[in-house]
Amino acid sequence: MAGIPIRSSAFNDHDLMPQRFSQDGGNISPPLEWGNVPESANELVLLVEDRDAGRVPFLHWLVTGIDPRSTGMAEGQLPPGGQEWINGFGGTGWGGPHPPVNDDPHRYFFRLYAVDQPLALPAAPQVSDIHDAIAGHDLNSGNMVGTFAR
Repeated sequence: MAGIPIRSSAFNDHDLMPQRFSQDGGNISPPLEWGNVPESANELVLLVEDRDAGRVPFLHWLVTGIDPRSTGMAEGQLPPGGQEWINGFGGTGWGGPHPPVNDDPHRYFFRLYAVDQPLALPAAPQVSDIHDAIAGHDLNSGNMVGTFAR
């Protein structure tokens, strides 16, 4: 089965994300679109992580419970049925890019998973907790990458 295509009307895969999505520029979540979700999916899970933040990936956004019949979300909006979790900054919801000044551009992985059951997660999950919970329940997935530097 082909993966779930995921894209944004605001930036292309592996391209620079606009400033408005960053911590310094408004901290607005980007618009996303997807398709090809398996009919057997119980829900969708959206995970956004920065793998260039250090030894451990940094959690920028986790949304679970997304309606598997949905096809995307508008800028600054929550996907249908979605429940936001605590991000790596300690707030709930989207935590936009905020890499160190003069660092090379960081890569922000937007991963959408179709899962067969709700995930069992701790109250403040780390990226590794999320990957562990998805393991064995991932019916299909898609990925896109945005970059950002300050």
